Amino acid sequence: MSREENVYMAKLAEQAERYEEMVEYMEKVAKTVDVEELTVEERNLLSVAYKNVIGARRASWRIVSSIEQKEESRKNEEHVTLIKEYHRAELSNICDGILKLLDSHLVPSSTAAESKVFYLKMKGDYHRYLAEFKTGSERKESAESTMDIALAELSPTHPIRLGLALNFSVFYYEILNSPDKACNLAKQAFDEAISELDSLGEESYKDSTLIMQLLRDNLTLWTSDITEERRHRGKQRIRTQKGRSGEGQ
Repeated sequence: MSREENVYMAKLAEQAERYEEMVEYMEKVAKTVDVEELTVEERNLLSVAYKNVIGARRASWRIVSSIEQKEESRKNEEHVTLIKEYHRAELSNICDGILKLLDSHLVPSSTAAESKVFYLKMKGDYHRYLAEFKTGSERKESAESTMDIALAELSPTHPIRLGLALNFSVFYYEILNSPDKACNLAKQAFDEAISELDSLGEESYKDSTLIMQLLRDNLTLWTSDITEERRHRGKQRIRTQKGRSGEGQ
């Protein structure tokens, strides 16, 4: 089939909610980028296809993870091992598939800053999904390199740059357990966007301001949580010190 026919079939698959087939058609399209870059529409179709395929698996993974925790509490080691392998291989294969496509075709062939950042954002997102059930420094490195390109090539108010900041602040907070880093990243992105709000174009105003609101909401919540956590630790320290002074009497 021609590139146009594959795009058409991908759209049909999307309407029928047959997302695995949608991925197959868009992978064929993506492998033609050596001749011509993906259009914005094609780029979005590829993103939607993979997002739906991985989304269903991630939802299942959360259910499986909760079952795994119950089995661990019951000391059922054999069941825990089976559960860990149940979804992990499939999730890894999906993430590895899009990451390979991005590395071998899409990122190297992209010339415009916006398309390159779009692909690198996808790359960062799928590393983040991997990090939900794996560990490793390469996940953090992917996040940082993606942000570096966004910072260098896009304005502070650009929705892709803001979206990256939102995603990776959540990544640092929830996956890497680095609340201070998460807050710093969210605050920096919000403050820089606010300072250039007057230059924001009408076409991206709604998207950018929505993400800015989400950044601010997260920052408020996280700051409150960090303050509460530190207050709790301070109280525990005081109790410990009192207990020790009582022992010495």
